[in-house]
Amino acid sequence: MTGAELKARLEQGGRVYGTMFSLARSPRWTRALEGVGFDYVIVDTEHAPFSRGEVAEMTAALERSGIAPIVRIPVPESHYVTMAMDAGAHGVLAPYCETVDQVREVIGGVKWRPLKGALLRKALDTGEFPGEETHSYLRQRNANSIAVIGIESVPAIENLEAILDVPGIDAIFVGPNDLSITLGVPDRYDHPDFEAALSRILRTCQARNVPVAVHLMDNDRAARWMEAGVRFVLHSNDIRAMVKGFQADFTALRETGKRLEGS
Repeated sequence: MTGAELKARLEQGGRVYGTMFSLARSPRWTRALEGVGFDYVIVDTEHAPFSRGEVAEMTAALERSGIAPIVRIPVPESHYVTMAMDAGAHGVLAPYCETVDQVREVIGGVKWRPLKGALLRKALDTGEFPGEETHSYLRQRNANSIAVIGIESVPAIENLEAILDVPGIDAIFVGPNDLSITLGVPDRYDHPDFEAALSRILRTCQARNVPVAVHLMDNDRAARWMEAGVRFVLHSNDIRAMVKGFQADFTALRETGKRLEGS
């Protein structure tokens, strides 16, 4: 799936499914995932020490495997947006956005690259580009680009309506750990305050037909929020999947060993 196909499915009311890479470094990982059915993978450069070269190799490998590569950048700044897109990302996840200006900077980098500086600010402010040919060129060049905006704090929720007024947002991302901390209930994802905040985000975005991604690790909890309206399904990460797989296998093997020893 490409970035354009991802956007089209979401715009038509469909769902997309993916995970996050925090540990994987070898592009060979993507070949092992070809039969899993991922629509996209987010390469995390906010919390994981990926180099620019590793990001470029991983995005190329994901693209070859038919999986749309999205990069979570460290901070919502155009410099990091450009580095991710130049490395081959089909889009970016910009974390912890709280202001309209932050979101506009991200959208400018994702949707109107390589226009920069005063002329980009003018285009964002007024919709006026250096010329119709330039406007058409930039629109076609960035047709595959996805902008996912992180709403991960109480101030971000309070400013969400204004943020959604910024044209070009393809999806909203919620980081449960960050959000729960700002709510005063760290990692308590069943707490009424957390559930109320997430429900508010969903209702606000659904009213604008903007899909929401919530990065959850638990299948039952993820299914519950899908039933509530989550369509950008972001489940688990490479570290957790590997650990859970080994735990399940070796728990079963040890049970077999105990049975044999007992007999």
